[in-house]
Amino acid sequence: MINVSKKIKVLGLEIYCGKLEELCLNNKFLVNTISPNSFAISEKDKTFKDALKNTDILVLDGLYFGLAPLLLRGIKVKKNSGTDCFYYFLSRANEISGKVFFLGASLETLVKMEKKARIDYPSITTESYAPPFRESFTKDDNEKMIKVINQFNPDILFIGMTAPKQEKWAYEHKDKINANIICTVGNVFDWFADNQKRPGKIWIKLGLEWFIRTIRRPEILKRYPNVFKFFWILFLNIIRIRKD
Repeated sequence: MINVSKKIKVLGLEIYCGKLEELCLNNKFLVNTISPNSFAISEKDKTFKDALKNTDILVLDGLYFGLAPLLLRGIKVKKNSGTDCFYYFLSRANEISGKVFFLGASLETLVKMEKKARIDYPSITTESYAPPFRESFTKDDNEKMIKVINQFNPDILFIGMTAPKQEKWAYEHKDKINANIICTVGNVFDWFADNQKRPGKIWIKLGLEWFIRTIRRPEILKRYPNVFKFFWILFLNIIRIRKD
């Protein structure tokens, strides 16, 4: 069972404020991350909002969403990004010789990931599947993905399809999936496969990971209106014009 005392409700969402080490791999739960960008997207996407609201473990993917619990509730919540979750759960799976499934990305990326996992985490068994690259999946697509996952029967399922597609897919199909932990991790697949280089630890520590990623991928600038929207909604909650 998830310890509800380790959650704090802000802006209509229950944020996990405990440590990853306190999560038991024997329990079944869905892990998603929350950032200013994803919060703003969910404001105009009901399915995405429902997915976030019904997430068992919703962790902070960026420092700036952490301003919400700090300013609204006076509570500092530790950042546990999708990357943190990915490497933590891989390490735990390695300790128990567990089974890990990677869903998402291209076949080429998945081959790189499985090869690296065999070297870095030699005690785990891996399987993967590259879903069709399309805006929305068909019923047959969904049934195929669920079938290959359940045939492998993993301890952990990582989904890397970008937000909000991955969160909505996990939310809509979690009850049909035979995996203890379902964790959406977005761009982490490309980092793990060495397709892209993650910003250095100094930038992450300074809270400037977003800056380096924007320099490397200027298309991220398209997200900034959503970030401004998050801060505006946070401000309205602070001055009590809104109560999310």
